[in-house]
Amino acid sequence: LLCFLSFFLDGQAQVLLKQTQASIFRRQTTTARIECIVEGISSFQSVNIHWYRQIPSKAPERILYIGSGQAYYDHYSYRTKYSSLKKGANVCTFSVNNINSNDEATYYCACW
Repeated sequence: LLCFLSFFLDGQAQVLLKQTQASIFRRQTTTARIECIVEGISSFQSVNIHWYRQIPSKAPERILYIGSGQAYYDHYSYRTKYSSLKKGANVCTFSVNNINSNDEATYYCACW
């Protein structure tokens, strides 16, 4: 199952985001990684990629965003739990460290 998010950025070309894993199952204390493949952006390294978490029956909340360098976190405590890294020309990875039952949620990527 693939998650496709498609929209227009600044009224220009169409941007397509693909998250290749709909579900990830891991044992506790391990790290889970999600990839977001971004198509349709020539300046991938400078665009902001945002990562959101949605816990069942709650509104989505942004965890972090990453631009051309380091990640910026919406809450200081997220720094040890989550991380993100851009790889190559169009892949952004998101990691959840030391996972436990409280991390059960849907995670989304977005860009603008």
